[in-house]
Amino acid sequence: MSKESKKFIIAGAGGIGKAVGLILADRPIVEADIFIGDRDKELARTVAEWIQDGSSSVCSIESFEIHSSQLTNEMDYIFKAGDIILDCLPGNEAPRMASFALKYNMHYVNLTEYVKETEDIIAMVQNADTGFVLQSGLAPGYINILAHKLYNDFISKHSEIIVDHIKMRVGALSKNVSSPTYYAFTWSPIGVATEYVKDANIVRNSELTKVPALSETENRIIHGVSYEEDFTSGGAADLPDFFKNKTNNLDYKTLRYPGHYSWVRKQLDKLNSEGDRIKGLLDEMTKITPHLEEDLIVLYASVSGHNNRGELKQIEHSEVIEPMKIGSHQLKAIQLTTAVPMLEAARMLLKGTHKGAVLQSQIDPERFLSGPFINMVFNRQKKESSIPEENKSFI
Repeated sequence: MSKESKKFIIAGAGGIGKAVGLILADRPIVEADIFIGDRDKELARTVAEWIQDGSSSVCSIESFEIHSSQLTNEMDYIFKAGDIILDCLPGNEAPRMASFALKYNMHYVNLTEYVKETEDIIAMVQNADTGFVLQSGLAPGYINILAHKLYNDFISKHSEIIVDHIKMRVGALSKNVSSPTYYAFTWSPIGVATEYVKDANIVRNSELTKVPALSETENRIIHGVSYEEDFTSGGAADLPDFFKNKTNNLDYKTLRYPGHYSWVRKQLDKLNSEGDRIKGLLDEMTKITPHLEEDLIVLYASVSGHNNRGELKQIEHSEVIEPMKIGSHQLKAIQLTTAVPMLEAARMLLKGTHKGAVLQSQIDPERFLSGPFINMVFNRQKKESSIPEENKSFI
Protein backbone atom coordinates (compact mmCIF):
# COMPACT_ATOMS: atom_id res chain seq x y z
CA MET A 1 0.00 0.00 0.00
CA SER A 2 1.29 3.41 -0.93
CA LYS A 3 1.86 5.95 1.83
CA GLU A 4 -0.11 8.54 -0.13
CA SER A 5 -3.24 6.45 -0.52
CA LYS A 6 -6.29 6.84 1.68
CA LYS A 7 -7.75 3.76 3.35
CA PHE A 8 -11.46 3.46 2.49
CA ILE A 9 -13.61 1.05 4.47
CA ILE A 10 -16.83 0.19 2.63
CA ALA A 11 -19.36 -1.30 5.05
CA GLY A 12 -21.84 -3.37 3.06
CA ALA A 13 -21.26 -5.42 -0.08
CA GLY A 14 -24.73 -5.01 -1.60
CA GLY A 15 -25.58 -3.16 -4.80
CA ILE A 16 -24.48 0.28 -3.62
CA GLY A 17 -21.38 -0.94 -1.77
CA LYS A 18 -20.09 -2.76 -4.83
CA ALA A 19 -20.78 0.30 -7.00
CA VAL A 20 -18.91 2.59 -4.59
CA GLY A 21 -15.95 0.20 -4.61
CA LEU A 22 -15.88 -0.15 -8.39
CA ILE A 23 -16.02 3.59 -9.06
CA LEU A 24 -13.37 4.27 -6.42
CA ALA A 25 -11.09 1.58 -7.85
CA ASP A 26 -11.61 2.34 -11.54
CA ARG A 27 -11.53 6.13 -11.61
CA PRO A 28 -8.22 7.70 -10.48
CA ILE A 29 -9.82 10.64 -8.70
CA VAL A 30 -8.60 9.50 -5.29
CA GLU A 31 -5.57 7.33 -4.50
CA ALA A 32 -7.32 4.61 -2.53
CA ASP A 33 -6.79 1.29 -0.81
CA ILE A 34 -10.13 -0.42 -0.28
CA PHE A 35 -11.45 -2.69 2.45
CA ILE A 36 -14.95 -4.01 1.76
CA GLY A 37 -16.82 -5.70 4.60
CA ASP A 38 -20.15 -7.42 5.06
CA ARG A 39 -21.88 -9.72 7.52
CA ASP A 40 -21.65 -12.33 4.77
CA LYS A 41 -17.91 -12.89 4.52
CA GLU A 42 -18.22 -14.86 1.28
CA LEU A 43 -20.23 -12.07 -0.33
CA ALA A 44 -17.57 -9.53 0.68
CA ARG A 45 -14.87 -11.74 -0.84
CA THR A 46 -16.84 -12.22 -4.06
CA VAL A 47 -17.52 -8.49 -4.43
CA ALA A 48 -13.85 -7.64 -3.77
CA GLU A 49 -12.89 -9.97 -6.62
CA TRP A 50 -15.65 -8.51 -8.82
CA ILE A 51 -14.27 -5.00 -8.24
CA GLN A 52 -10.71 -6.12 -8.89
CA ASP A 53 -11.67 -7.94 -12.09
CA GLY A 54 -13.78 -5.06 -13.38
CA SER A 55 -11.43 -2.20 -12.58
CA SER A 56 -8.62 -0.86 -14.74
CA SER A 57 -6.59 0.22 -11.69
CA VAL A 58 -4.18 -1.69 -9.48
CA CYS A 59 -5.35 -0.41 -6.09
CA SER A 60 -5.41 -2.77 -3.13
CA ILE A 61 -8.81 -4.37 -2.40
CA GLU A 62 -9.35 -6.60 0.63
CA SER A 63 -12.50 -8.17 2.04
CA PHE A 64 -13.43 -8.78 5.67
CA GLU A 65 -16.35 -9.85 7.83
CA ILE A 66 -18.41 -7.33 9.78
CA HIS A 67 -19.65 -9.26 12.80
CA SER A 68 -23.27 -8.57 13.66
CA SER A 69 -22.61 -7.83 17.34
CA GLN A 70 -18.91 -8.07 18.23
CA LEU A 71 -15.81 -6.06 17.45
CA THR A 72 -13.53 -8.80 16.16
CA ASN A 73 -9.73 -8.71 15.97
CA GLU A 74 -9.99 -8.47 12.18
CA MET A 75 -12.35 -5.49 12.40
CA ASP A 76 -10.10 -3.83 14.99
CA TYR A 77 -7.05 -4.25 12.74
CA ILE A 78 -8.81 -2.78 9.71
CA PHE A 79 -10.45 0.09 11.58
CA LYS A 80 -7.08 1.12 13.03
CA ALA A 81 -5.75 1.48 9.47
CA GLY A 82 -8.79 3.25 8.05
CA ASP A 83 -9.23 6.89 7.12
CA ILE A 84 -12.96 6.81 6.37
CA ILE A 85 -16.01 4.53 6.57
CA LEU A 86 -18.51 4.58 3.72
CA ASP A 87 -21.59 3.04 5.30
CA CYS A 88 -23.73 1.19 2.75
CA LEU A 89 -25.42 -1.06 5.30
CA PRO A 90 -29.15 -0.92 6.16
CA GLY A 91 -30.10 2.24 8.05
CA ASN A 92 -30.58 0.53 11.40
CA GLU A 93 -26.82 -0.22 11.41
CA ALA A 94 -25.82 3.43 10.96
CA PRO A 95 -25.30 4.36 14.65
CA ARG A 96 -23.10 1.31 15.20
CA MET A 97 -20.93 2.06 12.16
CA ALA A 98 -20.71 5.72 13.14
CA SER A 99 -19.59 4.70 16.63
CA PHE A 100 -16.71 2.74 15.09
CA ALA A 101 -15.68 5.78 13.04
CA LEU A 102 -15.79 7.89 16.20
CA LYS A 103 -13.79 5.38 18.25
CA TYR A 104 -11.07 4.96 15.62
CA ASN A 105 -10.91 8.65 14.63
CA MET A 106 -12.14 8.09 11.07
CA HIS A 107 -14.37 10.18 8.83
CA TYR A 108 -17.78 8.71 8.04
CA VAL A 109 -20.44 8.96 5.29
CA ASN A 110 -23.81 7.22 5.19
CA LEU A 111 -26.86 7.02 2.93
CA THR A 112 -29.80 6.34 5.20
CA GLU A 113 -32.99 8.39 5.26
CA TYR A 114 -33.88 7.04 8.72
CA VAL A 115 -34.67 9.98 10.96
CA LYS A 116 -34.10 8.51 14.44
CA GLU A 117 -30.77 6.94 13.49
CA THR A 118 -29.65 10.24 11.99
CA GLU A 119 -30.58 12.10 15.18
CA ASP A 120 -28.72 9.51 17.27
CA ILE A 121 -25.55 10.03 15.22
CA ILE A 122 -25.80 13.83 15.41
CA ALA A 123 -25.90 13.61 19.21
CA MET A 124 -23.10 11.06 19.29
CA VAL A 125 -20.56 13.00 17.19
CA GLN A 126 -21.06 16.59 18.35
CA ASN A 127 -17.52 16.72 19.81
CA ALA A 128 -15.83 14.55 17.17
CA ASP A 129 -12.51 15.50 15.59
CA THR A 130 -13.54 13.97 12.25
CA GLY A 131 -16.44 14.66 9.88
CA PHE A 132 -19.69 12.69 9.59
CA VAL A 133 -21.68 13.40 6.42
CA LEU A 134 -25.19 12.04 6.86
CA GLN A 135 -27.81 11.10 4.27
CA SER A 136 -25.47 11.55 1.33
CA GLY A 137 -27.03 9.49 -1.46
CA LEU A 138 -29.46 10.51 -4.18
CA ALA A 139 -32.59 11.34 -2.15
CA PRO A 140 -31.74 12.33 0.50
CA GLY A 141 -28.43 13.66 -0.77
CA TYR A 142 -27.81 14.99 -4.26
CA ILE A 143 -31.34 16.31 -4.80
CA ASN A 144 -31.11 18.42 -1.61
CA ILE A 145 -27.81 19.99 -2.60
CA LEU A 146 -29.15 20.67 -6.10
CA ALA A 147 -32.21 22.40 -4.61
CA HIS A 148 -29.95 24.49 -2.36
CA LYS A 149 -27.95 25.62 -5.40
CA LEU A 150 -31.11 26.54 -7.31
CA TYR A 151 -32.27 28.57 -4.30
CA ASN A 152 -28.95 30.46 -4.23
CA ASP A 153 -29.18 31.08 -7.98
CA PHE A 154 -32.79 32.27 -7.70
CA ILE A 155 -32.23 34.81 -4.93
CA SER A 156 -29.08 36.02 -6.67
CA LYS A 157 -31.14 36.80 -9.79
CA HIS A 158 -34.38 37.81 -8.02
CA SER A 159 -33.28 39.31 -4.73
CA GLU A 160 -36.55 41.26 -4.35
CA ILE A 161 -38.78 38.14 -4.57
CA ILE A 162 -39.89 36.08 -1.60
CA VAL A 163 -39.41 32.42 -2.47
CA ASP A 164 -42.77 30.69 -2.55
CA HIS A 165 -41.83 27.09 -3.29
CA ILE A 166 -38.81 24.78 -3.36
CA LYS A 167 -39.62 21.46 -5.01
CA MET A 168 -37.52 18.29 -5.09
CA ARG A 169 -38.59 15.28 -7.16
CA VAL A 170 -36.83 11.94 -7.80
CA GLY A 171 -37.97 8.64 -9.27
CA ALA A 172 -36.08 5.34 -9.46
CA LEU A 173 -37.95 3.69 -12.32
CA SER A 174 -37.85 1.03 -15.00
CA LYS A 175 -38.28 1.85 -18.68
CA ASN A 176 -41.41 -0.27 -19.02
CA VAL A 177 -44.31 -0.97 -16.63
CA SER A 178 -47.70 -2.68 -16.74
CA SER A 179 -50.91 -2.77 -14.71
CA PRO A 180 -51.96 -3.09 -11.98
CA THR A 181 -48.91 -1.63 -10.15
CA TYR A 182 -47.39 0.39 -13.02
CA TYR A 183 -44.05 -0.20 -11.30
CA ALA A 184 -41.00 -2.47 -11.21
CA PHE A 185 -38.49 -2.85 -8.40
CA THR A 186 -35.10 -1.41 -9.31
CA TRP A 187 -33.89 -1.00 -5.70
CA SER A 188 -34.74 -2.14 -2.17
CA PRO A 189 -38.40 -3.30 -1.90
CA ILE A 190 -38.44 -2.65 1.87
CA GLY A 191 -37.17 0.87 1.22
CA VAL A 192 -40.04 1.49 -1.21
CA ALA A 193 -42.69 0.17 1.20
CA THR A 194 -41.27 2.15 4.13
CA GLU A 195 -41.22 5.49 2.34
CA TYR A 196 -44.87 4.98 1.29
CA VAL A 197 -45.99 4.61 4.94
CA LYS A 198 -43.96 6.99 7.12
CA ASP A 199 -44.81 10.71 7.29
CA ALA A 200 -42.92 13.30 5.27
CA ASN A 201 -41.39 16.51 6.66
CA ILE A 202 -42.26 19.63 4.65
CA VAL A 203 -42.59 23.40 4.93
CA ARG A 204 -46.13 24.65 4.29
CA ASN A 205 -47.19 28.26 4.67
CA SER A 206 -43.85 28.97 6.34
CA GLU A 207 -44.50 26.32 9.01
CA LEU A 208 -42.47 23.16 9.55
CA THR A 209 -44.94 20.28 9.53
CA LYS A 210 -45.48 16.60 8.78
CA VAL A 211 -47.87 15.22 6.18
CA PRO A 212 -48.95 11.63 5.51
CA ALA A 213 -47.13 9.87 2.70
CA LEU A 214 -49.11 9.61 -0.55
CA SER A 215 -51.62 12.25 0.55
CA GLU A 216 -51.30 14.72 -2.35
CA THR A 217 -50.74 13.23 -5.80
CA GLU A 218 -49.90 15.65 -8.62
CA ASN A 219 -48.96 15.21 -12.28
CA ARG A 220 -45.75 16.33 -13.95
CA ILE A 221 -44.23 16.07 -17.44
CA ILE A 222 -40.43 15.79 -17.60
CA HIS A 223 -38.63 15.57 -20.96
CA GLY A 224 -42.00 14.87 -22.60
CA VAL A 225 -42.95 11.91 -20.35
CA SER A 226 -45.89 12.01 -17.91
CA TYR A 227 -45.32 11.09 -14.27
CA GLU A 228 -47.23 11.36 -11.02
CA GLU A 229 -45.63 12.53 -7.78
CA ASP A 230 -46.51 12.35 -4.10
CA PHE A 231 -45.06 12.82 -0.65
CA THR A 232 -42.77 10.07 0.66
CA SER A 233 -40.61 10.03 3.76
CA GLY A 234 -36.96 10.90 4.13
CA GLY A 235 -36.05 12.52 0.83
CA ALA A 236 -36.01 16.10 2.10
CA ALA A 237 -33.16 15.45 4.59
CA ASP A 238 -32.71 18.50 6.88
CA LEU A 239 -33.85 21.06 4.29
CA PRO A 240 -37.31 21.67 5.81
CA ASP A 241 -35.72 22.86 9.04
CA PHE A 242 -32.99 24.83 7.22
CA PHE A 243 -35.37 26.61 4.83
CA LYS A 244 -38.38 27.12 7.11
CA ASN A 245 -37.65 30.86 7.42
CA LYS A 246 -36.49 31.27 3.81
CA THR A 247 -39.43 29.94 1.79
CA ASN A 248 -43.19 29.68 2.13
CA ASN A 249 -43.26 26.05 0.96
CA LEU A 250 -40.76 23.23 0.51
CA ASP A 251 -41.36 19.56 -0.16
CA TYR A 252 -39.95 16.35 -1.56
CA LYS A 253 -42.04 13.97 -3.68
CA THR A 254 -41.25 10.66 -5.37
CA LEU A 255 -41.96 10.30 -9.10
CA ARG A 256 -43.83 7.29 -10.45
CA TYR A 257 -45.69 6.37 -13.62
CA PRO A 258 -49.41 7.30 -13.61
CA GLY A 259 -51.63 4.77 -11.89
CA HIS A 260 -49.11 3.47 -9.37
CA TYR A 261 -50.12 5.51 -6.33
CA SER A 262 -53.80 4.69 -6.76
CA TRP A 263 -52.95 0.99 -6.57
CA VAL A 264 -50.72 1.51 -3.51
CA ARG A 265 -53.42 3.43 -1.63
CA LYS A 266 -55.92 0.63 -2.27
CA GLN A 267 -53.53 -1.83 -0.63
CA LEU A 268 -52.84 0.46 2.34
CA ASP A 269 -56.56 0.98 2.95
CA LYS A 270 -56.77 -2.70 3.87
CA LEU A 271 -54.06 -2.41 6.56
CA ASN A 272 -53.93 -0.91 10.07
CA SER A 273 -50.78 -0.19 12.13
CA GLU A 274 -47.61 1.26 10.64
CA GLY A 275 -45.72 -2.03 11.00
CA ASP A 276 -48.60 -3.99 9.47
CA ARG A 277 -48.88 -1.46 6.64
CA ILE A 278 -45.19 -1.72 5.71
CA LYS A 279 -45.13 -5.53 5.82
CA GLY A 280 -48.54 -5.92 4.22
CA LEU A 281 -47.73 -3.52 1.39
CA LEU A 282 -44.36 -5.17 0.85
CA ASP A 283 -46.01 -8.60 0.63
CA GLU A 284 -48.63 -7.40 -1.86
CA MET A 285 -46.10 -5.57 -4.02
CA THR A 286 -43.67 -8.48 -4.02
CA LYS A 287 -46.31 -10.91 -5.32
CA ILE A 288 -46.95 -9.06 -8.57
CA THR A 289 -44.13 -6.54 -9.07
CA PRO A 290 -41.14 -7.67 -11.15
CA HIS A 291 -37.50 -6.95 -10.31
CA LEU A 292 -35.69 -5.41 -13.28
CA GLU A 293 -32.02 -4.63 -13.82
CA GLU A 294 -32.42 -2.05 -16.58
CA ASP A 295 -33.46 1.15 -14.85
CA LEU A 296 -33.43 4.93 -15.07
CA ILE A 297 -33.39 7.81 -12.61
CA VAL A 298 -35.60 10.85 -13.24
CA LEU A 299 -35.00 13.96 -11.16
CA TYR A 300 -36.39 17.45 -11.04
CA ALA A 301 -35.94 20.47 -8.77
CA SER A 302 -37.30 24.00 -8.95
CA VAL A 303 -37.48 27.27 -7.02
CA SER A 304 -40.23 29.79 -7.70
CA GLY A 305 -41.83 33.00 -6.45
CA HIS A 306 -43.97 35.97 -7.60
CA ASN A 307 -42.53 39.40 -8.23
CA ASN A 308 -44.30 42.65 -7.29
CA ARG A 309 -46.17 42.60 -10.62
CA GLY A 310 -47.67 39.20 -9.83
CA GLU A 311 -45.51 37.37 -12.39
CA LEU A 312 -44.37 33.86 -11.43
CA LYS A 313 -40.61 33.51 -11.77
CA GLN A 314 -39.01 30.06 -11.66
CA ILE A 315 -35.73 28.28 -12.21
CA GLU A 316 -35.57 24.51 -12.58
CA HIS A 317 -33.31 21.61 -13.39
CA SER A 318 -34.18 18.14 -14.66
CA GLU A 319 -32.21 15.07 -15.68
CA VAL A 320 -32.84 11.50 -16.81
CA ILE A 321 -29.94 9.19 -16.02
CA GLU A 322 -29.46 5.71 -17.43
CA PRO A 323 -27.04 2.85 -16.61
CA MET A 324 -23.37 3.36 -17.38
CA LYS A 325 -20.35 1.14 -17.86
CA ILE A 326 -17.61 1.58 -15.25
CA GLY A 327 -14.50 -0.43 -15.99
CA SER A 328 -15.79 -3.68 -17.49
CA HIS A 329 -19.03 -3.74 -15.45
CA GLN A 330 -22.41 -2.13 -16.15
CA LEU A 331 -23.83 -0.22 -13.18
CA LYS A 332 -27.53 0.55 -12.79
CA ALA A 333 -28.64 4.18 -12.71
CA ILE A 334 -29.67 3.85 -9.05
CA GLN A 335 -26.20 2.55 -8.18
CA LEU A 336 -24.46 5.39 -10.01
CA THR A 337 -26.62 8.19 -8.65
CA THR A 338 -26.34 6.93 -5.07
CA ALA A 339 -22.64 6.05 -5.12
CA VAL A 340 -21.15 9.23 -6.60
CA PRO A 341 -22.65 11.66 -4.04
CA MET A 342 -21.29 9.40 -1.29
CA LEU A 343 -17.84 9.42 -2.89
CA GLU A 344 -17.92 13.19 -3.43
CA ALA A 345 -18.83 13.61 0.25
CA ALA A 346 -15.91 11.38 1.19
CA ARG A 347 -13.56 13.39 -0.99
CA MET A 348 -14.84 16.60 0.61
CA LEU A 349 -14.13 15.25 4.10
CA LEU A 350 -10.64 14.04 3.23
CA LYS A 351 -9.71 17.36 1.63
CA GLY A 352 -11.32 19.58 4.25
CA THR A 353 -11.49 20.32 7.97
CA HIS A 354 -15.03 19.20 8.77
CA LYS A 355 -15.75 18.03 12.30
CA GLY A 356 -18.88 16.46 13.75
CA ALA A 357 -22.14 15.99 11.87
CA VAL A 358 -22.37 17.51 8.39
CA LEU A 359 -25.95 17.74 7.12
CA GLN A 360 -26.99 18.26 3.51
CA SER A 361 -27.83 21.95 4.07
CA GLN A 362 -24.29 22.55 5.39
CA ILE A 363 -22.54 21.39 2.21
CA ASP A 364 -21.34 24.08 -0.20
CA PRO A 365 -23.54 23.34 -3.24
CA GLU A 366 -21.29 25.04 -5.82
CA ARG A 367 -18.17 23.12 -4.82
CA PHE A 368 -19.96 19.82 -4.30
CA LEU A 369 -21.89 19.86 -7.58
CA SER A 370 -18.78 20.73 -9.58
CA GLY A 371 -16.79 17.88 -8.02
CA PRO A 372 -15.28 15.17 -10.26
CA PHE A 373 -17.31 12.27 -8.88
CA ILE A 374 -20.57 14.19 -9.38
CA ASN A 375 -19.63 15.17 -12.92
CA MET A 376 -19.07 11.53 -13.86
CA VAL A 377 -22.83 10.95 -13.72
CA PHE A 378 -24.76 14.21 -13.34
CA ASN A 379 -24.67 17.21 -15.70
CA ARG A 380 -22.72 15.20 -18.24
CA GLN A 381 -23.49 17.78 -20.92
CA LYS A 382 -21.08 20.15 -19.20
CA LYS A 383 -17.66 20.51 -20.73
CA GLU A 384 -14.72 19.20 -18.75
CA SER A 385 -13.25 22.69 -18.81
CA SER A 386 -16.12 23.95 -16.65
CA ILE A 387 -14.87 21.92 -13.68
CA PRO A 388 -12.75 24.11 -11.39
CA GLU A 389 -9.06 23.25 -11.57
CA GLU A 390 -8.93 22.68 -7.78
CA ASN A 391 -11.47 19.85 -8.18
CA LYS A 392 -9.32 17.98 -10.70
CA SER A 393 -6.50 17.28 -8.27
CA PHE A 394 -6.06 14.00 -6.43
CA ILE A 395 -6.23 13.83 -2.65
